[in-house]
Amino acid sequence: MSASFLIADGLAKKYPGARGKPDLTVFDDVHFTIEKGEFVCIIGHSGCGKTTILNVLAGLDTASSGNVLMDEREISGPSLERGVVFQGHALMPWLTAKKNVEFAVCSRWPDKSGKEIDAHCQKYLDLVGLTGSEHKKPSELSGGMKQRVGIARAFAIEPKMLLLDEPFGALDALTRGNIQEELVKICAATHQTVFMITHDVDEAILLSDKIMLMSNGPRARIAEIVVNTLPKNRSRETLHKEPSFYAIRNHLVDFLVSRSKRFSEALPEGYDPKNPPLVTPGVEAPPPPSSPLEFAKVVNLRH
Repeated sequence: MSASFLIADGLAKKYPGARGKPDLTVFDDVHFTIEKGEFVCIIGHSGCGKTTILNVLAGLDTASSGNVLMDEREISGPSLERGVVFQGHALMPWLTAKKNVEFAVCSRWPDKSGKEIDAHCQKYLDLVGLTGSEHKKPSELSGGMKQRVGIARAFAIEPKMLLLDEPFGALDALTRGNIQEELVKICAATHQTVFMITHDVDEAILLSDKIMLMSNGPRARIAEIVVNTLPKNRSRETLHKEPSFYAIRNHLVDFLVSRSKRFSEALPEGYDPKNPPLVTPGVEAPPPPSSPLEFAKVVNLRH
């Protein structure tokens, strides 16, 4: 059996205590895997180390212990094989949208001709809906358009893995929803492997194949992994109509509201950090009645 595309094995992050105080262990004994082409979201309260884990995957930070393998090679520093989109757009203000993308593409393929680079950048700007805005500078773009440039830049280098750190957190609800829809289409078209941090439960359900739930820090761990059983071709308009949607949503909210705190206070019996439990909320639920008559029978039985 072949190894998973990405393997995080025993990650921990400790910071030395100030003025003789004990060291602070943000998270420890973190184990998870990601398969090629999977979209994985991670959810947890602030302080549990989500961004630090993403930075370790990106090679921008190092874990105090443990290691990460991607495509059977250990991650030991930044690489163009991993594209990162941060909470802020991180664009160079003196360059146009296309030039911002070109900068990354030229770094990835320095031997490409100018014509090839131009066509390649245009392809990804078109993909994120920025056709006609290629020559505008960031100051001429809305917040949502700036984030689209950042996403186009990350996709344009064709990384093996895409890392998203709450990239839509500062956007209004309408813009956020539109970009989410674009991201769903792009990932479906490119089969991109994605690791994303979000605090938005609905966003996680819309985008992800798996949702990793982290307990509260300090000493946070992957408490469980929720498998998203909704159909792949889901959209914001139809998401709430899926039979399992509310079961998954309620499970996630319940974890964030109460179970994450209980987990951090006492580990559940039989919990193995090397194999966090996989759960499928809603799958075990009985199917809804197929006719008004059957519904009446169900109501009568319940009473």
